[in-house]
Amino acid sequence: MTNPRRIIVIGGSAAGPKAAAKARRIDNDAEVIILQKEADLSMASCGYPYYVGGFFDDRNQLLCTPAGVVRNPMFYLNAKDIEARVNTEVTAIDRKHKTLSFKNLADGEAGTLPYDKLVIATGAVPRMPPVPGADLDGISTLQSMKDADFLRNVRDEGKIKKAVVIGGGLIGIETCEALQLAGIEITVIELLPQLLTFLDWELAKLVENHVKSKGANVITDNGIAAFLGENGKLTAVKLENGTELPCELAVVAIGVRPNVKLAKEAGLKIGELGGIDVNEYMQTSDPDIYAVGDCVESVNRITGKKVHAPYGDLANLQGRVAGENAASENYVTFPGTIQTGICKVFDYAAGSTGLSETAARKLGYTDIVTVVNASPDKPGFMEGKLLVTKLTADAKSGRILGAQCIGPGNVAKQIAQWAMAIQGKLTVEDLINADLPYAPPFSLAIDHFIATAHLLQNKMKGRLKGISCHQVYLKILAGEKPFLIDTRGPEEFEEIRLGISETLIPLGAIRKRLKELPQDKNREIICYCKISLRGYEAALALGANGWKNVKVMEGGIMAWPYPRDK
Repeated sequence: MTNPRRIIVIGGSAAGPKAAAKARRIDNDAEVIILQKEADLSMASCGYPYYVGGFFDDRNQLLCTPAGVVRNPMFYLNAKDIEARVNTEVTAIDRKHKTLSFKNLADGEAGTLPYDKLVIATGAVPRMPPVPGADLDGISTLQSMKDADFLRNVRDEGKIKKAVVIGGGLIGIETCEALQLAGIEITVIELLPQLLTFLDWELAKLVENHVKSKGANVITDNGIAAFLGENGKLTAVKLENGTELPCELAVVAIGVRPNVKLAKEAGLKIGELGGIDVNEYMQTSDPDIYAVGDCVESVNRITGKKVHAPYGDLANLQGRVAGENAASENYVTFPGTIQTGICKVFDYAAGSTGLSETAARKLGYTDIVTVVNASPDKPGFMEGKLLVTKLTADAKSGRILGAQCIGPGNVAKQIAQWAMAIQGKLTVEDLINADLPYAPPFSLAIDHFIATAHLLQNKMKGRLKGISCHQVYLKILAGEKPFLIDTRGPEEFEEIRLGISETLIPLGAIRKRLKELPQDKNREIICYCKISLRGYEAALALGANGWKNVKVMEGGIMAWPYPRDK
């Protein structure tokens, strides 16, 4: 009788335990061991900001199964027959002899273990700005349970009055909300011109406006020059432009880099982006070693290029694949990612999937078409909430390349639908008659998703001549004077308006007031309303009456990211 296969997993956060659990399900006789450097296992790291923010108080909820059982070593041993050793750091991998060296961080004991198959799930480490003062007390990241415990204690004590969040990405924005809810005055600092770089600028600006409306400060196009302190404690942050911001806490959230030290020292191939190079089986350059999670590079399913995609859901999916292959043969594959993500922004959400217009153009996609749709997620009588979606597609084939959605409405539903459309390589024409569930508590009769596809179809067929809010704004700044028509009613106009020298002509009166329009039929005319549905109807009416250069401002007032008159 042959000895059972020994599968060792290095790392016990997300991908590692998933690999171990899947390996056990595939091979009930295998010896499965998890070696975890930290004291906790299976931490729901994406939940850290919400624990810090007080959305729940029981720390153990970050470590529990759906049934409420804490995933500790006894749980893994009793429920899964997996040996999970915490506070155990792997210090080296000997590929020739198929052994690894480890050290118990609690008692200092060192030893070696042989393996048949190895899964590396060492995660990522937070990036830190290379500036003076980074060792001062009061500077933290939000990468570990230790970080979450520290920031939750800050919240509960209520002593800190001012804090700075460095980085305007997913973690930065979620941390901003968590600390803002604790009554701390927050400033978010972002080196780039916008928050949430997975969005195109105009949607990111709407998110920024929303963050500011909640009382947080936002500084973009500026980086950190130094952390300032007294007696070893943080007192201020100095920006690259010389501004000093007094604060007692700074949370650094400028991204992560793959933790590949162990793999690199073992001679495994490292990719150009700094992550472990793996094939579709999650197999490294050593056929007996797999790697999963934030320490690896993945393939972008749209472009075929390698990307670093440190997402918790992908880590679990990759772990499942590696665990099955390590316990049997290379039967299952991980096809890659389209980098779907979402984050909570106070009572907004911001999500994206696939390629933004900015990303697509940087990658060399030149023949693309985009459209912006602003509309509610369900009827007004069911308290529908706004969604703003920007869709990007290949101009020739109509294949969907990417979608972004923000707003207080059901963003998650929209992004999930677009993600499946992209993975299915569907085109605009495939989606215009999509059969989706409809009832007023859940959707409009023509869901926002389908309506967005309709808009893009109209644009591709030349029926809708769209212009973005940003393009309109640039025309105004350049001194151009297109004839701007607000097609809403007088009461709406008095309640809110842009103040860009627009003319109010309600849609119902547009055909009766044609003489008020420029009589040069080639003059540029731009129509809009709250969401530009009436703007589109007005543009069609003007086109039917001989005007040849009529455009619709996509998304209308709800997509306008600039200051308004009122």
